[in-house]
Amino acid sequence: MAYTPASDMDLCEIIAVIPSAGRAARITPLPCSKEIFPLGLAHLDKAGGVRPKVVCHYLLEKMRLGGAKKAFIILRHGKWDIPEYCGSGSFVDMNLAYLLVESSLGPPHSVDQAFPFVQHARVVFGFPDILFQPDDVFIHLLEKHKTTRADVVLGLFPTRDYRQMDMVQTEEDGRVVAIDLKPDRTDLRFAWICAAWSTAFTRFMHDYLQGGPMVKDAAFRDVADKEASSVEEMSVGHVLKAGLQHGLHIQSVTISTGSYIDIGTPHGLRKALQTVLSEGTSVSS
Repeated sequence: MAYTPASDMDLCEIIAVIPSAGRAARITPLPCSKEIFPLGLAHLDKAGGVRPKVVCHYLLEKMRLGGAKKAFIILRHGKWDIPEYCGSGSFVDMNLAYLLVESSLGPPHSVDQAFPFVQHARVVFGFPDILFQPDDVFIHLLEKHKTTRADVVLGLFPTRDYRQMDMVQTEEDGRVVAIDLKPDRTDLRFAWICAAWSTAFTRFMHDYLQGGPMVKDAAFRDVADKEASSVEEMSVGHVLKAGLQHGLHIQSVTISTGSYIDIGTPHGLRKALQTVLSEGTSVSS
């Protein structure tokens, strides 16, 4: 099911969306927002030496490499240190803008804050507290998006920590057939870490959260509401799963040799810090 003509896809601007309204409850207290926690060193230029490299810098670099020249970072009250540090985005050759969410029931509501600004764009999406490799992931996601005309393309990474991740089942061509949210047990090996999506999914997410015309079907709404009400905080995975149930075309790129570190957990933060100490410059996970 597609809501944007395939011929229009190539004309859409690529814009990054980064939810940063969380409270970092698993690793508090912190001296700053976790998105700008220093992890490594970045080279300024040939003559400028190095500077501390913060967590969100890694994600922004990958999004810029994928073709995004603009990014919306969604904040809540009190996280003013993020725009204070990141500023205009010149350090990653991007134009950054900041949106404020008054209250959020989870990352999808934060992402939807950008709806008026990205509803006609292709979106690249990632979590600023998850470091991953390789650097060219978004290039591959957008290429798959272009060739398959999918509504969403997910970047899949191998994981053993399936109880904390959304596990994804695919067909041989990469088409997603099921998403299992933080299962207690599973035979699936790959979790989604990042994504690229079309205007169709941006609209679907907006309507799903706001009760718009795309999700008025009573049977679908009953299933969606029941699933959403069973958790304390809705995740982007819930919306992806709902989109799959609604008939959206979701594809994937499996990064079999890829790796990631979630610095939003004590274990992940410790691993990232150990990597910095061992490598001396930046985190390659």
